[in-house]
Amino acid sequence: MEKILADGLAALGLPQSAAPQLLAFAARLLEKNQVMNLTAITEPEAVAKLHLLDCAALLAKFPLRGKAVVDVGTGAGFPGMVLRILEEDFDLTLLDSLGKRIAWLSETCAAMGLGRVECVHARAEEFAAQRRESYDVATSRAVADLPLLCELALPLVKVGGQFLAMKSVDSDEEIARARGAIGQLGGKVVEVYDYAIPESDVVHRVVAIEKVRPTPPQFPRPWAKIKKAPLK
Repeated sequence: MEKILADGLAALGLPQSAAPQLLAFAARLLEKNQVMNLTAITEPEAVAKLHLLDCAALLAKFPLRGKAVVDVGTGAGFPGMVLRILEEDFDLTLLDSLGKRIAWLSETCAAMGLGRVECVHARAEEFAAQRRESYDVATSRAVADLPLLCELALPLVKVGGQFLAMKSVDSDEEIARARGAIGQLGGKVVEVYDYAIPESDVVHRVVAIEKVRPTPPQFPRPWAKIKKAPLK
């Protein structure tokens, strides 16, 4: 696992010196996963490739230095925790609706000495009322459909900022279906970036959506409405 991670970081042009902390985070994840459902991926090499290097590839393409970043639906801390370990110079908010996950992430950040991280237990559509258009970048690796994700994430992003949605390479139809929603929310797809995860034959995708104008005040709607009637 250590060699896979070091070689993968080198291939991405990222500091191999971060490998020990990434491994420490993976160890904590797998230990906690025995009592809490954090990940279905439990084989160490797969964790290194499909969690750690996958998220690292986002930072290799989209630098975050000096920015304010919110990770929407962070779950077990992906991509947010990997981004924080690899880059210290940005402000990070980890946002999730499950309190147990946020409590574990807060405890993990403290134990690992990771600074400039705010761990927030809240639903994204409610959090937007407090932090509307206050982030340079929103990220998400959540499995929700892109029109739903955009309604949760884009209201949090400043005009001129970006929402970076991590998706599968089979998401062409999903992206096409989301374009109307993205436009209504003040966004525009500026890049669909496909990348091979180092040390593997897996190809993943980042959909980069720029915030080109303010999100109308009626968005985001309550989650029940978002789910029942996604924007088109």
